[in-house]
Amino acid sequence: MSESFAELFEQSLQTIDMQNGAIITGVVVDIDNEWVTVHAGLKSEGVIPRNQFLNEKGELEVAIGDTVQVSMDAVDDGFGETRLSREKAKRAESWQILENVYDKSETISGVISGRVKGGFTVEIRDIRAFLPGSLVDVRPLRDNEMLEGREMEFKVIKLDQKRNNVVVSRRSVLEQENSAEREALLESLQEGQEIKGLVKNLTDYGAFVDLGGVDGLLHITDMAWKRIKHPGEIVAVGDEIEVKVLKFDRERNRVSLGLKQLGEDPWVAITQRYPEGTKTMARVTNLTDYGCFAEIEEGVEGLVHVSEMDWTNRNIHPSKVVQVGDEVQVMILDIDEERRRISLGIKQCQGNPWEEFAALHNKGDRIRGYIKSITDFGIFIGLDGNIDGLVHLSDISWNEPGEQAVRNFTKGDEIETTILSIDAERERISLGLKQMEEDPFNNYVAVNERGAIVKGVVKSVDAKQATLEMADEVEAFLKASEISMDRVEDARNAINVGDELEVKIISVDRKNRVLGVSIKAKDLADEEQAVKEHNAKSTEASATTIGDLIKQQMEGSSEGS
Repeated sequence: MSESFAELFEQSLQTIDMQNGAIITGVVVDIDNEWVTVHAGLKSEGVIPRNQFLNEKGELEVAIGDTVQVSMDAVDDGFGETRLSREKAKRAESWQILENVYDKSETISGVISGRVKGGFTVEIRDIRAFLPGSLVDVRPLRDNEMLEGREMEFKVIKLDQKRNNVVVSRRSVLEQENSAEREALLESLQEGQEIKGLVKNLTDYGAFVDLGGVDGLLHITDMAWKRIKHPGEIVAVGDEIEVKVLKFDRERNRVSLGLKQLGEDPWVAITQRYPEGTKTMARVTNLTDYGCFAEIEEGVEGLVHVSEMDWTNRNIHPSKVVQVGDEVQVMILDIDEERRRISLGIKQCQGNPWEEFAALHNKGDRIRGYIKSITDFGIFIGLDGNIDGLVHLSDISWNEPGEQAVRNFTKGDEIETTILSIDAERERISLGLKQMEEDPFNNYVAVNERGAIVKGVVKSVDAKQATLEMADEVEAFLKASEISMDRVEDARNAINVGDELEVKIISVDRKNRVLGVSIKAKDLADEEQAVKEHNAKSTEASATTIGDLIKQQMEGSSEGS
């Protein structure tokens, strides 16, 4: 025992790395509210802030007597104290653990802490690692937010302590975990089999379901019998669901799954439940520019085309009639079972205003209404039931052209018309204005047919023809060539305005409502008549001979006796 304490202490110092930053082992000798005292075999005990020994939950990780590794900041800080650090030692420990994991190709736990360009950051024992987006899962994930904050296993695929660079992979862990389970599942998987799986990812066209090492695609069209816009309406990431294997390609390891196939197909015997013409309640599920979709029962939707929504407005937008969620009465118009399409009608559940009008009115009835619009082809009149009737240009006036007569009317005017025809099937009602009065032209030609000799007064005359007024609102045209049997070059030299002329009707144009007359034809007719009368008299004179006279005398004497 000749060695002094000082000598023993010097020997102990020789076994300890005395460089700043060296990692040494010490023993916890005291713990208070602020400090942890550690004896590391140095000249003095070191004190380390208590918070450096707290875990993520804020719990103290050490107790008196525990052996811990610490980092030497200074053997003597100038005040005779030894400065130690637990954090630096923990970080060194973490790097050592990562190196061991990397060398042995083992896994290590970590927490995805945030998103960065190209991937995520992962916290592993106080060391920040990088997780590339392509190595998050075996398949691209649409919803990555669900992974943040979760503790999971990773493999270290790149490690560089000098550059503080750590790259990890979650995909390789999943592939390793799934390999054995995957092989077993692939051996037993059969089409038509019902199996449970975990929804791991959603896309616009469906959901990927983990069946236990094998991913299957649940297409959006196989999720429900009804129409859905996005898979998120039916399932969510993390849901455990039961599905049916629809198709299994063993060579390509592709599995198609179905959810709706677990229930009965509502389209079976649909025509028996809903014969054409059936009225039923439906819920509006979607609006489009061309109509709305309505669900008549779970999984069965039909289309109400915009033309089947309102009797009187075929171009109305569906949003003006119904809203999503509305319960409406519809009629089954047509069912195409093969294409799974149903045509529905809303207006058919209401009274047809055209048929109601036809039931209450007849051809020839007079009816009043307001002018709704004036178009190039006529006047539309608003009638009861919010329907329209049309007065065509040709039915406005007997005498004026329609294009001219229509100028006498204004939108909003109330007018009385007569019903010309009602076609409820084609949704057309023809009305007339001129038919409210008698037709002077037809009345005139009914009495004075073609060939009749009539009188008229000259209203106007030019070189080629004259216009005659035959009666009130009845006109005739006398061409220059029809004025005389002699050639007339200019009608103005033969007749004057105001002259009353006797003429013969030589043509009747009912469509254009004009008469053609002729003085020449009338004179020719007079001449022919005169010739006939003259011939008749000549025949009578030639029959008076001597024999005729003797016969007359004999007949006279016999009558006397």
